Amino acid sequence: MNAAILPWVIGTPQIIFIVVVVLLLFGGRKIPELMRGLGSGIKEFKDASKDDEPTGKPEEDQKRL
Repeated sequence: MNAAILPWVIGTPQIIFIVVVVLLLFGGRKIPELMRGLGSGIKEFKDASKDDEPTGKPEEDQKRL
C-alpha cells in the first residue's frame, strides 16, 4: 500500500472512535433526528439528480431546456 494513502485508511478502531465522539457531542436523543435529516437530504439529492438525467432523445432534452 502507498505510504501516502495509509494514514487515510479507516478501520474498525477509527469507526468506533468516531461513534463515541458523536455520542458525546450530540447525545443519544439528538442522533436519530440528525440521521433523519441526513436521510431526507440524500433522498432529495437523488430525486434532483434523477430529474436532471438526459432522456437520450434530443427532442425531449431540448424541450426541457
